[in-house]
Amino acid sequence: MFVTVTPSTLSGSLAASPSKSHAQRAIALAALGHDATMLSCIGSSDDVQSAIKVAEAMGAQVIPSEDAVNITGGDSLHANTWHCGESGLCLRMFSAIAALYDTEMILSAHGTLSARPVDFMADTFHQLGVTFSSNRGLPPVHIKGPYSRNTALIDGTGGSQFLTGLLMALPLLQQDSTISVHHLKSKPYIDLTLSTIKEFGVSIFHESYETFHIPGGQHYQPATLRIQGDWSGMAFLLVGAALSGEVRITGLPDPVSQADGRILEALELCGATIQVDDDQVITSHNELRAFEFDCTHCPDLFPPLAALAAHCKGISRISGVHRLKSKESDRGFVLLNEFRKLGVRIWQEEDVLFVEGGEVMGGSTESHHDHRIAMALAVTALKANSPVTISGSECVTKSYPNFFEDLASLGGKVGSKN
Repeated sequence: MFVTVTPSTLSGSLAASPSKSHAQRAIALAALGHDATMLSCIGSSDDVQSAIKVAEAMGAQVIPSEDAVNITGGDSLHANTWHCGESGLCLRMFSAIAALYDTEMILSAHGTLSARPVDFMADTFHQLGVTFSSNRGLPPVHIKGPYSRNTALIDGTGGSQFLTGLLMALPLLQQDSTISVHHLKSKPYIDLTLSTIKEFGVSIFHESYETFHIPGGQHYQPATLRIQGDWSGMAFLLVGAALSGEVRITGLPDPVSQADGRILEALELCGATIQVDDDQVITSHNELRAFEFDCTHCPDLFPPLAALAAHCKGISRISGVHRLKSKESDRGFVLLNEFRKLGVRIWQEEDVLFVEGGEVMGGSTESHHDHRIAMALAVTALKANSPVTISGSECVTKSYPNFFEDLASLGGKVGSKN
């Protein structure tokens, strides 16, 4: 599918789309419990649907109703093959949960996730007495539990998703557990994990994110949760408003509750006009200047920040490029490739992406099946000098199915064809 975005000015209000990060965590915890949990404003992204399918494979009863879902955890395993779609969080989080079972579990992947490495989990599982194998370091993974040991030292350089699964699974063991972590990245996502776990009545303690103490013998209690609005998806529309227009987004949580809430810091650094009031953010265009920003703990902000920097006067520096290698695409390479097609001067030196703002040309681009690349190209087009066409634009369904509809509702000129 092709989408063409023509330079245009955004204006109006929009309710934030649901956070797939929060939703997937809540789905997993509901499936690990034994009573009914109600999750509202859950959304319909592909990643959320993958998590629901895994919950059903775990034996949970899932009853959808409008934009909500009722999940009752199951007492017995329904299937030992869990299909994770293209969701990296789903694969890594549920791998740790699969190790609770004393039968061989298989977690499969689809699309771009099939080429993303999983071998980093092997050593941790070995330390915890779990058998693990993969397809030469790639999915599918085979896991045979249960956990027979309760201490491990893990490397957090690759992110927090596998640690999230361990923190969910280990409270269900009879004995206490201790997980030590070196070089943890994406700490805000661990905060989201811990706060969601707490909402289900389970306690975990940590020392400066380096040692996690996990009391055993705990049980997940039923909960009634409204899924948070998604800073990750809304970051693109806030950048779009900073480039051209004024937009009010409602239903967003405290920005510190999600890693990508830091988009407000970047917008302030570049001179955009921002007003934050309770659960809403109003962003509007101003004269924009180059900025420096570290994305090490919020790598999903790289694409919207590249779009922002392309229109800021001067040379912007965005650090943390090493976090981009194993995303839906080789995201650092793709950003360089696609933005250069639009005449943007963009380059990488070691761990820093440099973007020189200036005139952005229109043209034909590719999403590389990466939802965040597609959205970044779309908002870049808002202030380009001619339309930008994006092939493979349907990939936004992974996280934000209504992105192009929402962009159009705010005044973005969006055309599409199959």
